[in-house]
Amino acid sequence: MRYLFVLLAMLLFSSPAFSNQCPTLMKQVDSQLQSAELDATTRAEVEKLRAKGEALHKAGNHKESEKVLNQAIEKIDAAVEQAAGT
Repeated sequence: MRYLFVLLAMLLFSSPAFSNQCPTLMKQVDSQLQSAELDATTRAEVEKLRAKGEALHKAGNHKESEKVLNQAIEKIDAAVEQAAGT
């Protein structure tokens, strides 16, 4: 019984911690946009994804917002890796 209580308590208190990563991801995108040297097309795509992620966050669709913001981060990372490889 004690283990069940501990498990339920962990789920109750951990859910809010993981549910709103959107602001952190938006800050990460902003930071990477400032420091990364991106071509105009990639920068525009990332900025569009960033704006979409923020809109989804404000609408309360955090899961989709996190997905879109992670796509923006992946685009930046891929562009940086490609630039470093050439």
